[in-house]
Formats: sequence, C-alpha cells, structure tokens
Amino acid sequence: MENRYMVTASPHIVDRSSTRGLMGNVIIALLPCVVASAWIFGLRALLVIGVTTAACVGFEYLYCLLMKKPNPVGDLSAVVTGIILALNMPVSMPLWIAIVGAFIAIVVTKQLFGGLGFNFANPALVGRIVLFTGFASRMTTWTFTPRMEQTLSGIDAAASATPLQVVDAAGNSLLGQYPIMDLFLGQHGGVLGETCALAILIGFVWLVATRTISPAIPVTYVATVAVISALAGKPVLAELLAGGLLFGAVFMATDYVTSPFTLKGKIVFGLGLGIITCGIRYWANMAEGVSYAILFMNLMVPYINDLTRQKPLGAKKKGAKKA
Repeated sequence: MENRYMVTASPHIVDRSSTRGLMGNVIIALLPCVVASAWIFGLRALLVIGVTTAACVGFEYLYCLLMKKPNPVGDLSAVVTGIILALNMPVSMPLWIAIVGAFIAIVVTKQLFGGLGFNFANPALVGRIVLFTGFASRMTTWTFTPRMEQTLSGIDAAASATPLQVVDAAGNSLLGQYPIMDLFLGQHGGVLGETCALAILIGFVWLVATRTISPAIPVTYVATVAVISALAGKPVLAELLAGGLLFGAVFMATDYVTSPFTLKGKIVFGLGLGIITCGIRYWANMAEGVSYAILFMNLMVPYINDLTRQKPLGAKKKGAKKA
C-alpha cells in the first residue's frame, strides 16, 4: 500500500483524481461545441480543430524532448489547450496561423514558464489574444450560412457583423433585435466555440456533474454581467448569449492553475470578470471584452488567493488575546 505523508495543516481530503482524468472530462464537455461548430460552419471546423490540437501536442512533445524533460503529453492538457484554442478561431482561419497560435499557447505561455501548473494565464487565452493582435483581420473574418444572412438582412445590418457588432447608421447597438433562438442555437457569426449556447451549457452540466469544476466562477461571472446589463438598460438575455461570455465563463475562466482555489476567491474572481467585461463592452472601443477580462483577472489570482486564504484549523486570529 502506498504511503502518503501529509505535511500541510489538517483537514486532509484525498481522492483519486488525476490530471488525465480531469482533462478527459473537459474534452468530453468540449465535444458538444465541436459537433455544433461542424454542424453550423461545415467540416472545415473539424480540420481547424484537428490541426490546432495536433500542433499543440506536437509542440509540447518536441519542446520536452529537446529540453530533456519528462514528456507530459499523456496528461491530455495539450489536447484540451488545442481544442479550446481552435474553438476561439473563426472557421476561415488559415491553418498556418492556427499553428502559430498553438506555438504561442504551448511553448511561450506554458512551457517557458515551467509547464503545467506554472503558467501565469490560460495558454489558449493568450494564444487567442496574440492572434487577435497580430492577425486581426483573419480573426474577424466571419463565415455566414444563408440562415445567418437572412437574419442580418432582416435587421438591416452589415453582413460582416457578429451580434455584438450589429449597429444602425447612428452607431447604436441592434443586438436586442437579434432573434434569441438564433443566438441560443448558434445561427450567427463568430468563432467556432462561442456561437452555440446550447452546446456550451451541455458541457457545463457535464463538468459540474463530474465535479471537474465548481459552478461558482461561471455562475458569478454570468450573474454579474446580467445585473450590470439590466442596470445599463441592455437586452440582458441577448448580452449573455452573444459573444464569448458563456464559452469563456465555462471553459477558460475555470482553468485550475489560473483561477482562485477558495470559494470566496472564486466569487471575487467572477465579480471582477463581470465588471471588466461589461466595462469593455459598454464603455470601451471594443464590442467584446471576455478575453481581456479573463487575462487581467488571471494576473490578479495570486493576490486574490492571498487575501481569501483559509485560516489553518486551530490557527489564532490576529489580535486574539492569549489565555
């Protein structure tokens, strides 16, 4: 029988969870988004996802081989990064740019900082932001089905816009005119993973049911956006379903390494995400703010953990008088 030596303060909770098992659950949760992206945008979506995932796994293997480090490919974390990164791209993304994004995510963001557990931010998130900065036109070249074009023509909007970008001649948002069912089922322009809210919610239910993630961050994040949107007079349901809010809340904000580990910290994290997202959406020069909100809050996680750290069992509070 394996001996386990506990060197931290009690209580101790031991289970048989493994990185591979947790990542396997995330992959299963991502499958509805993968299927939905292929259904909405065609089989090229699967090509983008396959190439990006293979590139992430390949870069991790080669880097560890060259640096003579233990190879972690079997833990499936690179597969998860590859799928999430691909789902953050439009279906028209050139494959060589997708490979560049994989290099940024795996080598620059993950391995150069020490590998799994040491990255300062979600690798797929950083890959998306770098691609958006360096290849903005490619990252905003949307593909529309006939149903999407019919919807856009029905609200007299530009055929190159996503729901968050739909405006009238005076620059006022027309998001409230977008059919809610089209937003829910993904019949609108956008990146592969963010379009179908139904697929994202199915994945969320699986992750919570298998206790892979805590619902605290996604629920707090979405609730904060809903409250601020209502106070700002925005169409609340449309704001929640459009853009990358749900995908970011479920699959990127809940990353183990870059999110707080206490319940209080997770709630603070979710509140910060919601406030920053709404601030960017409503008062900045961008239609979407999810990626930058998550990146900023990732950088705040060490401070959130420090401020919300649980007191060890039996520890005395500051200022307590000695008996």
